[in-house]
Amino acid sequence: MTDTSVSTHILDTSVGRPAADVAVHLSVRASHGADWTGHGVSATDGDGRCKDLPALPEGTTHVRLQFEVEPYFIRQANAQQDAPRVRDSGAFFPEVAIVFAVTPGEHYHVPLLLNPFGYSVYRGS
Repeated sequence: MTDTSVSTHILDTSVGRPAADVAVHLSVRASHGADWTGHGVSATDGDGRCKDLPALPEGTTHVRLQFEVEPYFIRQANAQQDAPRVRDSGAFFPEVAIVFAVTPGEHYHVPLLLNPFGYSVYRGS
């Protein structure tokens, strides 16, 4: 293992609150075109943060964070009985996968800004 690490959080911009209980899968690979290897699974906490992802293995060059957002949006739709449902699933994107390159020894914080019809992501601090 190296001291290269990843953390993330999700803000649901449609309600202006963190997105809690979203499953996050961490996968790694050693080079472009190599096979992905699952490396960790977690879920966002009440503050929308996922702080317990494992350090990356030595030789990792690319990371994939896969956010399972559909169950979150279904829960949101069910909790807001008076809000019109726009789709049966509650979300246009049932999952969000973010792939990024890493350099050994650095920390990568990757926030996800989410709403039912779109998302954006950036390298945070």
